[in-house]
Amino acid sequence: MEKPRILYAEDDKTIAFLIQDSLEVYYEIEHFADGKSALKAFDTQSFDICLLDIMMPEINGFDLAKHIRSKNSEIPIIFISAKALKEDRIKGLKIGADDYLVKPFSIEELILKIEIFLKRSKKTSSALEKYTVGKYNFNPKNYTLQDTENTISLTQRESDLLLYFINHKNTVLKRQDILKAIWGDDDYFMGRSLDVFISRLRKILAEQENISIENLHGIGFRFSEK
Repeated sequence: MEKPRILYAEDDKTIAFLIQDSLEVYYEIEHFADGKSALKAFDTQSFDICLLDIMMPEINGFDLAKHIRSKNSEIPIIFISAKALKEDRIKGLKIGADDYLVKPFSIEELILKIEIFLKRSKKTSSALEKYTVGKYNFNPKNYTLQDTENTISLTQRESDLLLYFINHKNTVLKRQDILKAIWGDDDYFMGRSLDVFISRLRKILAEQENISIENLHGIGFRFSEK
């Protein structure tokens, strides 16, 4: 099955990297650093959904969305912006956007939004399927780890973190990148929360000999599956 294609317009290089890196497992995502290049791509290529920042050089997200909507009345449009004012959200929805996410947000939340709109257009992906983690079946949508005897309920953050680890397994993950991807920031208190959630995941997965969450001093972590 072909992956759904996403047009992603975002001028912040760090945010763009994190989102693209997280979504490309499930989708074919084309990133554009300004509205003009995104507009040109939309006019010459085929996409299934559009993710648009608002404050961009050349052409802003609102004007880009107007153009997209004038050409295609059906394609889903999701604004992802730091502009949190009610007036901006209302303006975006009046232009024809299907949703408006205010930064920071979790990758899990973004995937759920994408899946909702792709399902409406019959363009589903495997993003919400179950994963195997040791002896457990992991369902990120329901926040559960389940084996033949027990079901373990996770918090949303624990589920987000485990999914992030699975999607980046056997890879060195910098602490600040994890925090920005899951919490949207990397301040001290969020860092303490990360340590608590990792400690809990370690306890849950302690009996799985092929699974480990390694602490790399001064760098971050590595989720390994042998």
